[in-house]
Amino acid sequence: MRDPYSVLGVAKSASEADIKRAFRKLAKKYHPDQNADDPKAKEHFAEANQAYEILGDKEKRGQFDRGEIDAEGKPRFQAHGFGGGFDESDIFRQSRGQSSGFGGFGQGGGFDDILNDILGGLGGRARGGAGFSGAGASAGAGPGAGPRPRPTRRGNDANVTARVTLEQLVHDRKARVTLPSGKTLDVKLPDGTSDGEKIRLRGQGEPGENGGPAGDAIVEVRLARHPLFMPVDDDLRLDLPITLYEAVLGAKVRVPTLDGAVNLTVTPNAKAGKTMRLKGKGLPNRTGGRGDLLVTLRIVLPEEGDEELATLMRAWKELRPYRARGPEFD
Repeated sequence: MRDPYSVLGVAKSASEADIKRAFRKLAKKYHPDQNADDPKAKEHFAEANQAYEILGDKEKRGQFDRGEIDAEGKPRFQAHGFGGGFDESDIFRQSRGQSSGFGGFGQGGGFDDILNDILGGLGGRARGGAGFSGAGASAGAGPGAGPRPRPTRRGNDANVTARVTLEQLVHDRKARVTLPSGKTLDVKLPDGTSDGEKIRLRGQGEPGENGGPAGDAIVEVRLARHPLFMPVDDDLRLDLPITLYEAVLGAKVRVPTLDGAVNLTVTPNAKAGKTMRLKGKGLPNRTGGRGDLLVTLRIVLPEEGDEELATLMRAWKELRPYRARGPEFD
């Protein structure tokens, strides 16, 4: 075992912070989980562990500096004087509690805390983890050791867009989507589903790594444009074209809905822009009911000019003039 100061690359006068900083740097560089195919990295990592076991513990560092223990933490048995034998009391005092095992980081070395801090999930297995026991390298960490189990990882979420028609919201209550894997699913559309809403499908995302769980599929609902209806929350809006005579005389007009056409009564002298309500003909809402269909009357004149209509309007203007705009337009 090399001199621990040389291993960590610090001077003998280095502070505790300098020693800790040097070990952090080496642990990041040589951790086996980041160097799975480099057996030398495992050796360097184990060597750094052993050096930090000595220098990261204030008591052991002092013992090493005084020559009482070697670079592996083993006691040095020295003869006292020039001709005397061993002092058995000194031997007992030096060797007691100073084995060469690597479980001594609870004395203040903080090895686990350092690895947990700088390597996250990798360092979380430092104490008793695969390939390492406590602070030092176990038999599984040295050259020739078997492969370390790779950490499991949850798969990524997959983002999918579902184009949904208003008819699907009302009748089918589901939409078919194709996931990035090519798998096709029918996604249930809850009551009250609106444009831009996201539905999470558990476990239908990207596969996990090394046996980890799959991610989720996030399905974003986008309502397809309808040629007649415009959704507003759980209501639908419809512009209903009517003729001038239907507006003046009144009429029953066929009105399309998502459930089929119905007859709408237009009362005489109906004003353009008047909105009429057909209850329960809108979209499903979160309470289990349906919104309404709001029908706005739009008076349409003949596409081509009509001389008789023009003559009638001129006479009407002379005999029965009326104001269509209030004083705020003056």
